[in-house]
Amino acid sequence: MENKKKSSILLFVLFLFLSVSSIAFGQLKTDFYKNTCPNVESLVRSAVRLKFQQTFVTAPATLRLFFHDCFVRGCDASMLLASPNGKAEKDHPDNLSLAGDGFDTVVKAKAAVDSDSKCRNKVSCADILALATREVVAMTGGPFYPVELGRRDGKISTLTSVQHQLPGEGFNLDQLNTMFARRGLSQTDMIALSGAHTLGFSHCNRVSKRLYNFNPKSSVDPTLNKAYVAQLKQMCPLRVDPRIAINMDPTTPNTFDNAYYKNLQQGKGLFVSDQILFTDSRSRNTVNFFASNNDAFKQAFATAMTNLGRVGVLTGNQGEIRFDCTRPN
Repeated sequence: MENKKKSSILLFVLFLFLSVSSIAFGQLKTDFYKNTCPNVESLVRSAVRLKFQQTFVTAPATLRLFFHDCFVRGCDASMLLASPNGKAEKDHPDNLSLAGDGFDTVVKAKAAVDSDSKCRNKVSCADILALATREVVAMTGGPFYPVELGRRDGKISTLTSVQHQLPGEGFNLDQLNTMFARRGLSQTDMIALSGAHTLGFSHCNRVSKRLYNFNPKSSVDPTLNKAYVAQLKQMCPLRVDPRIAINMDPTTPNTFDNAYYKNLQQGKGLFVSDQILFTDSRSRNTVNFFASNNDAFKQAFATAMTNLGRVGVLTGNQGEIRFDCTRPN
């Protein structure tokens, strides 16, 4: 009887959460700014394109910033908030590797939007980040998808809120699915979003265990391609600066394509959490499908990004529209 009561309470809480979430993202719409800032998309696009021309890192940095922001407190731009005492989300060890170019992209896009007197302080930093992310995906060869708008900016950013909120490079499939499911994202969404690793780089300290100290039975992760191991060891010798950068995609690191999934088929996933998508039979078929059909991957990625952009959003009278993306009003 007691277990039934607990189950009923849990179901009610889940229903309440889903109902509130539905109301929140139900207020998001692609033409949210049609009357207040009708040219918001072109303003953001111009600023992002200029930044992208200056440095390619703009693309993976902005995409990763959006993912981290949405996963911690929801898509409320709280990751952009600075803290004088180093206790904001961005200061957590899991976020210290976020490249500064992602933050700078949003700041520059915000300045471009506010340069239009009709738009000044009318567009949230959260929406600017969502739009900037779509632009960098499209600029590198990925899909150009409609972005739902109407998010408000959060006022809170704490170091402790990051704890256990981001997937780790050593996660197995169950851990990945559980973490994504908590945010209303399916296994297919998770596999599609993992394809973002087709861009950008990581660092030697994130992969060294797979190369030199995997487990008591094997120093090298046996799921890794042997030629790829040799390549990684050359880039990341045992006693090398752990901050040395290595491409997430060893084949086409500057192009948003389905090469990530083809790499997994060959044992060339940089993280355990990448390679597990192929080694686990429950996700392998989706990896094979995306590897064989670039258009299907891009379509699934666009859908997953829309779903990700709805996570924990603030709308209506919640939150605020920040005048400065790095601090509350």
